[in-house]
Amino acid sequence: MDILTLLLGSVLVLNILLATAIIFLERRDVSSTWAWMLVLYFIPVLGFVLYLIFGRKISKQKIFTWDKQIHVLLQEAVTTQKAQLENNTFQYGNSSWQEYKALILMHLNNDQAVLTQTNQVEIFTDGQEKFDALIEDLERAQHHIHLLYYIVRPDDLGKRLARVLARKAREGVQVRLIYDDLGSRRLNKAFIREIREAGGEIEAFFPAVLPLINLRLNYRNHRKLVIIDGKIGYIGGFNIGNEYLGLNPRFGYWRDTHLRIRGDAVHHIQSRFILDWNQASRHDISYQDNYYPTPLREGDVGVQIVSSGPDSEWEQIKNGYIKMILTAKKYIYIQTPYFIPDHSLLDALRIACLSGIDVRIMIPNKPDHPFVYWATFSHVGELLQAGGKIYIYQNGFLHAKTIVVDDKIASVGTANIDMRSFRLNFEVNAFLYHADMAKNLAEIFQQDMLQSTSLTWEEYQQRSYTIRFKESISRLLSPIL
Repeated sequence: MDILTLLLGSVLVLNILLATAIIFLERRDVSSTWAWMLVLYFIPVLGFVLYLIFGRKISKQKIFTWDKQIHVLLQEAVTTQKAQLENNTFQYGNSSWQEYKALILMHLNNDQAVLTQTNQVEIFTDGQEKFDALIEDLERAQHHIHLLYYIVRPDDLGKRLARVLARKAREGVQVRLIYDDLGSRRLNKAFIREIREAGGEIEAFFPAVLPLINLRLNYRNHRKLVIIDGKIGYIGGFNIGNEYLGLNPRFGYWRDTHLRIRGDAVHHIQSRFILDWNQASRHDISYQDNYYPTPLREGDVGVQIVSSGPDSEWEQIKNGYIKMILTAKKYIYIQTPYFIPDHSLLDALRIACLSGIDVRIMIPNKPDHPFVYWATFSHVGELLQAGGKIYIYQNGFLHAKTIVVDDKIASVGTANIDMRSFRLNFEVNAFLYHADMAKNLAEIFQQDMLQSTSLTWEEYQQRSYTIRFKESISRLLSPIL
């Protein structure tokens, strides 16, 4: 009995010390602090293990290191553009973009995200169309293929991709693939071997040092990028797997948004990939002209490629979302599979609602993660009360991460409207400055409304006590989901 008492006392002391560290040393936001305090209090032993795996902050040391020449070229472009914007000498591709000078400058200051203005952008909302176009582009590659996906599955679509990559590698094309170690945990040795034996390179992001033990498990590379010959870039929400073709009965049709970009912005997608590759691989990529060919003037879409992650001082993509919301004069359309905003973003949306802005949020009708699903429903109620409109997509699973404002600007990428995307995941978004692109995305939203049901404040108030309980528990845990 004395040993048991001593053991229980030791556990209690350990939890008190850990709680003290969370509060006074790590300087977390209040919501995350309370969530971890609850976990440690109610499940003291298991809670300590969960904290070691999921709660430890990532080191702020440099995770990503620049190739010196790439960094010098980027710094020159950033310095020049900032000076021109601040001195009002910048030549906007479209005079209407000057309205968003503050947003452009914020991304320049916080993420070195240069505004490129000669891009052609194609929107994909269907997985079959996106992957058919991607495979066709891969088949035409002549110098290099760079891919980064959170999820790569060794199913029919994954095998199709592996065959193409292996064939291109045998042809002498440089093939490099990064996958997230957690998101692609089902990836097998046969898939990896096929690419490597053909001469391609494949690396895991934050792999486990020991089997089943990975203390960086909670920090996931959620980006989805493809760069082909430095001329074509893909960015958006689709991963590699049969479900993204609508072939998983659990989800049905998979509704996502992805972009195919040609133009100057591809250079910045390339730089993002090279940073991630140099973190994941022992064989760094250095500057080559073939990675940054002179882009053709493909179009007139303004694009900033903005990244964020737990290594960043600022939550760059979230700040971009808030800035977009605060500029709105007519409407804000948001599509997201998870709606778990922090107080700053929720307040911005509430203020927009109360100011008479037409705020519409579209979420899926089914969960892929139950806790996240119920936390989402907890938060949409606050917007309904403020006058926002909530739409529940019924034609399968909605996975798009899209914001459109006033038929003028938009953002498409990998970051959901949730605290995980803002604080824990490595994400990347394309911020688009172009009226036609914004209108196209707004029209897509409106078409999706025809496949959705509207949730009213009256209906929301009538939900059962069981659902309210699920929402309450999920909301408490939402800062650490």
